[in-house]
Amino acid sequence: MANFSNDELLRGILRNNSAVLRYIYKSFYHKINSFVTRNSGTSDDANDTFQEAIIVIYRKIKEDKLILSECSFETYLYSVCRLLWLKQLEKRRKSIVKVEEIENYSEAIYDDGLTELISKNERYRLYQDHFQKLGEECQKVLQLFFEKVSIKQITELMGFSSENYTKKRKHQCKEYLVRSIKQDTEFKNLIDYDF
Repeated sequence: MANFSNDELLRGILRNNSAVLRYIYKSFYHKINSFVTRNSGTSDDANDTFQEAIIVIYRKIKEDKLILSECSFETYLYSVCRLLWLKQLEKRRKSIVKVEEIENYSEAIYDDGLTELISKNERYRLYQDHFQKLGEECQKVLQLFFEKVSIKQITELMGFSSENYTKKRKHQCKEYLVRSIKQDTEFKNLIDYDF
């Protein structure tokens, strides 16, 4: 198996390079799985945490806010996974006496941008979950609205009878989506949990 430098790993994640992603999974997943399962989690939890960490790292790279000069990629990945899992435990209201570490990590790795990005990630995932539960018509109307398509064009594309009906339908769909999200316990946890 090839070894990759920090820069090669980051470029590989950014480009969704399957060889790099396989390498990351094969090289580092076992430590994350061990950490999560030793700390009240399952292998499924470890897999979710690992995948979410890769997404968080991808977004930091894309925003050009990730430079690994202070630590290795492995240490950074572990630290992101650790932060995500501790946040998940907090949401589950598990009491933690002592977290069982499997690798050294540094609090200095964490920055405000990382914790903010993780919060955004969670809010976006919650939004996506509820958006997918909307009917096909509502999804299409809201998607067009979010893409800044004019009410007139939405009316024509959807075959609605009038622009007033389109506005009313958009409002109904948006209200349903907001209400659905606000009723989700995950939404309440996101509000209650303060970074």
